[in-house]
Amino acid sequence: MIVRIMGEGQVRLADSHLTELNKLDTILLTEVQNGDGPAFRRTLQALLAKVRELGDPLPDDSLEPSELILPAEDATLEEVRDLLSDDGLIPG
Repeated sequence: MIVRIMGEGQVRLADSHLTELNKLDTILLTEVQNGDGPAFRRTLQALLAKVRELGDPLPDDSLEPSELILPAEDATLEEVRDLLSDDGLIPG
């Protein structure tokens, strides 16, 4: 799966990592729904750090279709709320 982090670039991520990422995504969804800014910030940073850790960066000149787009680390709670679906940022 190709994942884009807005403002950073793309990484290739094995589907086998989605379960782990979905745990953080579920927490993030709850924090956004509750309007818990500090917790939201920590969880968003943890989610993006995990994607960076588990994914393999694609070259900057590569432009693959992204199957998943995640917000930038400095995205606001309101911006992330606009990106969320009922499943959070990560489907499944």
